[in-house]
Amino acid sequence: MTDYLSDLNEQQRLAVETLDGPLLVLAGAGTGKTRVLTTRFAHLLLSGRAWPNQVFAVTFTNRAAREMRERVAVMLGRPVDGLWLGTFHALAARLLRRHAEKVGLTSSFTILDTDDQIRVLKQVMETAGIDIHRFAPAALLARISRWKDRGLPAGKVPASEESDFARGRVRALYAAYQERLRELNAADFGDLLLHTTEILRTNADILESVQRAFKYIMVDEYQDTNLVQYFLLRLLAQSHRNICCVGDDDQSIYSWRGAEIENILRFEKDFPGARVVRLERNYRSTAPILAAASALIAHNESRLGKTLHAHSSPSGATKVTVLGVWDSDEEARVVGAEIERLSRDGEALGSMAVLVRAGFQTRPFEERLIALGLPYRVVSGQRFYERQEIRDAIAYLRVLAQPADDLAFERIANVPRRGLGEQAMRSLHVLRRERAIPLTAAAEALAAEARSGRAGRALAGLLANFARWREVLRRQGHVAAYEAVLDESGYRDFWRNDNAPEAAGRLENLKELGQALADFESLESFLEHVALVMENDGASDTERVSLMTLHAAKGLEFDTVFLPGWEEGLFPSQRTLEESGGPGLEEERRLAYVGITRARRRAYISHAAARRIYATWQSSIPSRFLSELPDETVTRIAAPRQGFQRSGFGTAAAAPQAPARFAVGTRVFHEKFGYGTVTEREADRLEIVFESTGSSKRVLASFVEPA
Repeated sequence: MTDYLSDLNEQQRLAVETLDGPLLVLAGAGTGKTRVLTTRFAHLLLSGRAWPNQVFAVTFTNRAAREMRERVAVMLGRPVDGLWLGTFHALAARLLRRHAEKVGLTSSFTILDTDDQIRVLKQVMETAGIDIHRFAPAALLARISRWKDRGLPAGKVPASEESDFARGRVRALYAAYQERLRELNAADFGDLLLHTTEILRTNADILESVQRAFKYIMVDEYQDTNLVQYFLLRLLAQSHRNICCVGDDDQSIYSWRGAEIENILRFEKDFPGARVVRLERNYRSTAPILAAASALIAHNESRLGKTLHAHSSPSGATKVTVLGVWDSDEEARVVGAEIERLSRDGEALGSMAVLVRAGFQTRPFEERLIALGLPYRVVSGQRFYERQEIRDAIAYLRVLAQPADDLAFERIANVPRRGLGEQAMRSLHVLRRERAIPLTAAAEALAAEARSGRAGRALAGLLANFARWREVLRRQGHVAAYEAVLDESGYRDFWRNDNAPEAAGRLENLKELGQALADFESLESFLEHVALVMENDGASDTERVSLMTLHAAKGLEFDTVFLPGWEEGLFPSQRTLEESGGPGLEEERRLAYVGITRARRRAYISHAAARRIYATWQSSIPSRFLSELPDETVTRIAAPRQGFQRSGFGTAAAAPQAPARFAVGTRVFHEKFGYGTVTEREADRLEIVFESTGSSKRVLASFVEPA
């Protein structure tokens, strides 16, 4: 009995042995949260306080539930059956099947996935006369899901929340969608919690029975709960009040998907007399890393407060490194060089990660790691050139460069929709096979034969566009042609008009692709580069550097973490600065805290003086979060102010050389473009005509040397 408690520190043991009444465990990053949850579960059973089926234990992922189940079984020395241990949706589904008739379903109801939900919504919208091409069903589903996350059934959404979307009929469509689900004897994921909560709220006998059944409630990641999850927990715990919630208000970073940080902040008001236990001994990171993270998060006002300290920290542990670089390209080079150095020194690639604020930031790091021959993986996301919008845009460029590229033409012929249905595409393929010609030639023939029809007009218009874009390519270059393609094809507007949450990120990725194009002399050389990048995947079992967003990194840890792009407008994001005010800024700061605390031994933060958006340079200023890191916790290496210089994490900058060295007429050398002559100079930016191409490029003075 004492063995499983002896390995706990004082705070952890207090959390495990406090069994009666409401308990909030504030578990800081790396403080052994999973151990506490698992041990507390086992302690309830071993001490005889509860039978296995009397504990209602909620996790946020199936993986966490499996891990807890396995650990409990090991501690008990036997498999445990009948546990109510799982995600909110899994446990709610079990409860709902017992009482489904109360909401017009049978116990055998079907749980719909996202594709099925979209299909049902399309039917509902078409029946109501709503144009599904103008109003995306996915956007309507997102609105309905947000209402369900807030515990609002179709009949209880206030009129004030109606909008112009779907001609002001979203609430009616919500009601029609729910009615259609009942006809299908189906529920979506939001219904699992919404229906269960409504049943308990409106049926006192069922609520009393469920409260008697579950003597103890345990909740993981409480800071990430939404309102309907909160309502369910309150209903289950309101009689015996034996509820233990484990979470960290400093790691609440999911408000965009419905999480309510107020749920954890008001725990003591919801459950008067609640005990609060703070887990503050960190078993992951060194003292300098924890000191930097703690000082940063202390600037937030909406927090319960705790201070992490290292369980052990090796002597000579390095401070967090903050590096200023000239621009985003140099940032990728510097990070790549440090990864390469650490790898040579024996650190495994799998123990290193690059954590970005926005998905589009991964592109320069991907390309740099490929250039260095270092394998990598993009976690919880696709590699840059594998993303849907990037593949679409590149397909347009492939047809532009090579009209006989049938695969690319087929991909974008009706993207965005231009009236080319399955029948039209079948006709194109039949003609292609009969005449042994490319699809574009078949399209020309079909357009000429059926010019008066919708498909004929669409094909004629598309082919005319390609002819015009090729002229732009010839006269103005591949970057201008790319911009013309996005604008005149309607592809950029296609994503601008999409109300889905990921649409904004897709537009950012299209901007990043434009930036990538500008790095190449021609469209052909860019497309060749992309083909090589797509082939350079390596074996799946190879040790790899991880690239991911800060949101995807929560719950993970690495020996070395790189945190690029800490600039105002990127991190914190511009949208946060413009729209959210205080709450949004505090969540961005929590995201920064999560990033730093992923590191076990080394954390590198970088910011650029200039970042390219579309092929043009924009000046940047360091993130306000950097000024909130105390000097005693960080080593700061400033960006060079002028001249040719390479900064890096390992060494301080060399003495700068004034841009005056690069007067108009000076012959210079660039690593990529070779020799050229300066024709204009503005501050630290040079206009150079390069001998290899005869074309003029605008580059920073730091990237050239006197010839």
